Amino acid sequence: MREVKVTARNGLGILLILVVTQLGWTYLFVQGVGAVRDSGGGPAAALMYIAPPALLWITNLIMFFGLFTIAPNQGKVLQLFGKYVGTVHDPGLRWANPFFTKKTISLRVRNFETGKLKVNDKRGNPIEFAAVVVWKVVDTAEAVFMVDDSKHYVHVQSEAAGRALATNYPYDVFEEGEISLVSHTNEISEKLAVEIQDRLDKAGVEVIEARVSHLAYSPEIASAMLQRQQADAVIAARTKIVHGAVGMVEDALQELKGQGIIELDEERKAAMVSNLLVVLTSDSRPRPVINAGSIY
Repeated sequence: MREVKVTARNGLGILLILVVTQLGWTYLFVQGVGAVRDSGGGPAAALMYIAPPALLWITNLIMFFGLFTIAPNQGKVLQLFGKYVGTVHDPGLRWANPFFTKKTISLRVRNFETGKLKVNDKRGNPIEFAAVVVWKVVDTAEAVFMVDDSKHYVHVQSEAAGRALATNYPYDVFEEGEISLVSHTNEISEKLAVEIQDRLDKAGVEVIEARVSHLAYSPEIASAMLQRQQADAVIAARTKIVHGAVGMVEDALQELKGQGIIELDEERKAAMVSNLLVVLTSDSRPRPVINAGSIY
């Protein structure tokens, strides 16, 4: 089912006409009551003088129920005895068939945050995941007739999409080139928006934006995973330090040899390399020992 846009009549002019005609039928009804009284009464006189203006007065009163208002970014879904007629989007005072049922649908941009979902990531680690979803209704017919409650449907399907997405990716990167929830937030948010949109297409809803608002390890493993992250950071830092120290030692040996400052045999080179690496990679400041004698 797709939305059908219809145009309702301007309600201001019709309101003025209905007020004037209602006053006119009221006047004729009062005149009819006086005419019946003057003629001595009776069913025939009442049927002649009172019934027509009374019937027109009631009909005119029913026409007032066709008036309705539409605020900006709202739509009125019109139905006639259960059949979908169309949707009116023009804001202001409008008039349509008084026998139409009119349901108001908001077309404004709305947002909500899912609760903290406890799920397992791709590696089976329990994590907490939450997202903010920005959405709006773009097809009022689908929002009313395809789902029972569009707002509740959006909330439930967004949480389901968040759970499905979180289980397909690891929390953190442990392999080169791997996409994780922490390191690729933009990519994850885009995939989350697509995942939610796929689930909400039948509800006439457009997902404007979806982004991760909360992401953390579950409390029962948070401390252990923090230690693991710290260990990975220490290993990475040590690797970089050692790589830099080896380069510095190599440069020092080449500089000594190139300028002819000193000639070292293999044993002395090994000792010098050992000392330099200790100095460059040590956690604490080394304490040098000065050799006042010969190096040999």
